[in-house]
Amino acid sequence: MSASSEIDRIHALVAPIAADLQLDVYDIERRGGTVRITLDTPPGSEGGITLDSLSLATRLVSRELDHEDPIAGHYTLEVTSPGLERQLRTAAHFQREVGKTITIRLRDPQADPRRVQGVLTLADDRGATLLLDDGTERIVLFDDVDKARTVFEWGPKPKPGKQPSGKKAPGKKASRKTAPATTATAESSATTTSNPTTTSNKEKQAS
Repeated sequence: MSASSEIDRIHALVAPIAADLQLDVYDIERRGGTVRITLDTPPGSEGGITLDSLSLATRLVSRELDHEDPIAGHYTLEVTSPGLERQLRTAAHFQREVGKTITIRLRDPQADPRRVQGVLTLADDRGATLLLDDGTERIVLFDDVDKARTVFEWGPKPKPGKQPSGKKAPGKKASRKTAPATTATAESSATTTSNPTTTSNKEKQAS
């Protein structure tokens, strides 16, 4: 079974669980012996995924994959949340982050500049449009992207037309009630750690 068909089958198993918990399947990756499932709240939600929701999702996903056995051989399962700064790998990832500041590293090592940062104003199936700090727009095709992620800004942005003063604005710190990312460890079932980052790991052997 190819990696893409494995991911498609995993997505088909995980999506109904996520929907029942009012969550979205943000991403599924296969990296060597690790399968990472990233869950998030739906686009437009006020808050991020909570540790309790992620812990419950971890147990349900682990049990479902045990039952359906979509992957042969040993593997490690990680069920996690995107975190404050999330990786952008697909067109759908870019489209749900429109209006946010993102940074992109281009594939071409000779590109000048190689790293582009700005507010994501538009994204379609081919590329993304960024509003740069100097007021110009730049279109970046997804085929030219090496890595991309959102940029979390801790303080309030300065008002348009005003230059930031030498003094640092007090600003509000981000709330940490929601999980930046998550991992729990499981043999037959997942258990959550007290670590602010929760991920679930599990070993599985084909019968």
